[in-house]
Amino acid sequence: MKIGILLIDSVQPALAATHGQYSDMFARLLGGVDPSLQFACWDVRRGEFPDSIDDCDGYLMTGGRHSVYDELEWIAPLESYVVRLAEASRPLFAVCFGHQLVARALGGRTELAEQGWTLGVHSTRIESPFPWAVAGGDNVAGTHAKLRLIHSHRDQVTRLPDGARLVGSSDSCPVSMYRIGKHVMSCQGHPEFSPEYARGLYESRRGLFGDDLWNQTLASLAEDTDGGVIARWAVEFFRGAADND
Repeated sequence: MKIGILLIDSVQPALAATHGQYSDMFARLLGGVDPSLQFACWDVRRGEFPDSIDDCDGYLMTGGRHSVYDELEWIAPLESYVVRLAEASRPLFAVCFGHQLVARALGGRTELAEQGWTLGVHSTRIESPFPWAVAGGDNVAGTHAKLRLIHSHRDQVTRLPDGARLVGSSDSCPVSMYRIGKHVMSCQGHPEFSPEYARGLYESRRGLFGDDLWNQTLASLAEDTDGGVIARWAVEFFRGAADND
C-alpha cells in the first residue's frame, strides 16, 4: 500500500538534523504499525502534486506554520486538489494545518482561536468514534474515551463542512477530530510529534508565548501521549479504503 504525503512545511535545519522532516516523522509513525507501507512525498508549496490521484492508495496532509487563510499562491491549488480527492472518495488523512484546510476547502470554516495558542499535551474526548477504529477493536475508540496528543496551533476549525461528523473535542479545541464518510480522517493534534521535537519547536518560538503558557506547556510534555493509537487508526483507515477498491 502506497501513501502519498502532501508536505506543507519544512522542519527547521537545527531540528531536522535530529528529527528529520515531517514526511520522515509520518513514515516512522505509520511504518511502525505496518512496515510494508510505501511512501511518496510532494511539496505542495512548490506546486508539486501527483500526476494522477490514482498514483497512491491514500494521501496524508501534514501540518505547517501557515494559516489556511493566508494569501499564499499555493493554498488555492491545494484546496482544489482536496476537492478532487473528496469527489473521487480517495482517502485523505489530515493533521493540524491539513485538518483546517480540508474543512475550509470542503465548505467549513477555520479561524484564529479567541484563546490564542494551544500548546503541549491536551486530552481529546471521543464523541463518535471513527468506524475503522472500532472495527480494529481498540478500546480507546469507545465513546467518551480520551486520548492525549501534542498540539501546536492558534487557528481552529470553527464550522465543519456539510456531511462531516465530529469525532473528538476538548475544552481547548472543540473540533479536535472529524471525519467525512469513510474517505476523510482528520485531527488537530500531532501524532507524529515526539516530546523532544515539540520542545525544540516551542523553544524556537519562545518569544510568542507568555511565561504562564510556556511553563504549563513544558510541564505537559512529561505526560504520555497516544500518537501510536492515531497511527493504528490511520493504518486501519487506509487499509479499509484499499479493501474497498
